[in-house]
Amino acid sequence: MDKLDGKSLDLAKTNVEALKQLFPEVVTEGKIDFEKLKVVLGEEIETHKEKYEFTWHGKTQSLKMAQTPSTGTLRPDKETSKNWDKTENLYIEGDNLEVLKLLQKSYFGKVKMIYIDPPYNTGNDFVYEDDFQDNIKNYKTLTEQTKKSNTESNGRYHTDWLNMIYPRLRIAKNLLRDDGVIFISIDDNEVSNMKKICDEIFGDDNFIAQVVWQRAYAPVNLKKYFSASHDYILVYSKVVNSFEMNKLPRSEKQNQDYKNIDNDPRGPWKAGNPSVGPANEKNIYEITLPSGRKVFPPKGRSWLYSKEKYSELVKDNRIYFGKTGDSVWAPKMFLSEVSQGVTPMTLWSYQEVGHSQDATKELKKLFDDNSFFDYPKPVSLMKRLVHLGTNKDGNEIILDFFSGSATSGHAVMEKNNEDGGNRRFILVQLPENLDEKSEAFKAGYKNLCDIGKERIRRAGDKIVDEVGRKDLDIGFKVFKLDSSNIKLWDPNLGNLEEGMLEQLENIKGDRTKEDLLYEILLKIGIPLTTQIEEVNFNGKIIYNIAFGSVLLCLENEIDLDTVNEMIKLKPEDFETKVIFKESGFLNDSVKTNAIQTLKKNGINDVRSV
Repeated sequence: MDKLDGKSLDLAKTNVEALKQLFPEVVTEGKIDFEKLKVVLGEEIETHKEKYEFTWHGKTQSLKMAQTPSTGTLRPDKETSKNWDKTENLYIEGDNLEVLKLLQKSYFGKVKMIYIDPPYNTGNDFVYEDDFQDNIKNYKTLTEQTKKSNTESNGRYHTDWLNMIYPRLRIAKNLLRDDGVIFISIDDNEVSNMKKICDEIFGDDNFIAQVVWQRAYAPVNLKKYFSASHDYILVYSKVVNSFEMNKLPRSEKQNQDYKNIDNDPRGPWKAGNPSVGPANEKNIYEITLPSGRKVFPPKGRSWLYSKEKYSELVKDNRIYFGKTGDSVWAPKMFLSEVSQGVTPMTLWSYQEVGHSQDATKELKKLFDDNSFFDYPKPVSLMKRLVHLGTNKDGNEIILDFFSGSATSGHAVMEKNNEDGGNRRFILVQLPENLDEKSEAFKAGYKNLCDIGKERIRRAGDKIVDEVGRKDLDIGFKVFKLDSSNIKLWDPNLGNLEEGMLEQLENIKGDRTKEDLLYEILLKIGIPLTTQIEEVNFNGKIIYNIAFGSVLLCLENEIDLDTVNEMIKLKPEDFETKVIFKESGFLNDSVKTNAIQTLKKNGINDVRSV
């Protein structure tokens, strides 16, 4: 019976395995022989010392941070969740670096769209202080503090910010589907550095656009030189040849010129230009109008169509000559045949997608005239991004790992309500403590997550109350980052490869079976919203996960009757994984017989924790 690997996905090991598949000759005893790799790649290797490279102090350590597996877990919090039993949305409290690592196995290549609005490094922004040795312990210390600023006077102004964002983006890329896209909000302080990082991580071939969003419509006269009125949104695909972005819907203004003045059964149309320039000699010919008047194209131009094509269009009533038949002909351009979408431009005005004050007003409507956030994003902006990057069908996942005021979750619910979609969101936010003097703290909110969760609750209820749609998913499952449920899990002792525990006593006393259940799901790569049925057999709980894909029993004194009951839950059409607690059987004889019984019934993947 194999022991579960008690850690998050080892990215370095995964990369080695990928190279091994491509070039097996360069891997020796699990290590890469870079000299052999250079020979295999030939001229594609860059050997010049003077080459373009974006680097900074601490970059190598940041890469190590990204590659170091997490020893934490995500503990379920049903009390602050909403519609736990039926929702497919997630709200995760914790340091996003550790959370992203923990999501690797379960959500690798499953996210359609990522949106982040990271700290802009304005001097007042919170900067995450990662710890290579024990980032979980560091996280707990961090969340006991109030907001810490990254000021220019600390001498590592840009470096600290780069070391924060770099490992998070590297890990986040793994979660994107090949047809996925990431949108990143940023301002002038770090946009140049952010683009360099994204070019490195995602590849400059996958750069889609740098959108300018007009976030303000009035100047701030206190500014010395210029009053900034815009932010940027960087757009990168995972694999550009796989990514297809949706077009924006046509507006009423864009359609207002389409009329049906001749009652054409094909519907509204507008007159097109009959001539083009420069002239094509083949398309210069005389046309006789219904009135008898003869016309030629203007000087230097030719008709839009050839003589033959023009005759076909006349027969098909696709040419308009005016009410009297004496007007210069015009092709009828039918609205029904026009592309029903508009390619977005890279300048987005506040009239189109809202501005910062709109976002503040949205929060005030939900929180009794309190906004609690200084610079939230408007829901209309987020809905445009969701529209461009996702489709309404297919249960597509939107991830926001700097979720702040939870605008992205609000926008996903509104978009699903508008187009009948079934998108899901995963929001991740550090539970940053609020200043006790702040209005939010006085209103009863202790940290940013308290506000974000309440925003989603109120926004969801408001949508349902206004439209009456009862099938809309307005819930969310809350998980909180914590140390592993296992006592003796210490990365400094070199025991990660030994599994999660040897004895029952290794499970921490304040942890529940559900805590351990969800830790196991993360370790074996099962999404956190997967269907779980609790089967009670003789007082022992069997977890039937994903309709029999995984059968899990964490009870003590397991006997063969319990094992046989688990076998009954095995579906016929696909393989089942069975997991027990290492010390959970009545005795070693029962354990041995249980494994043999499972194998006789076609269950060969049996593991322990």
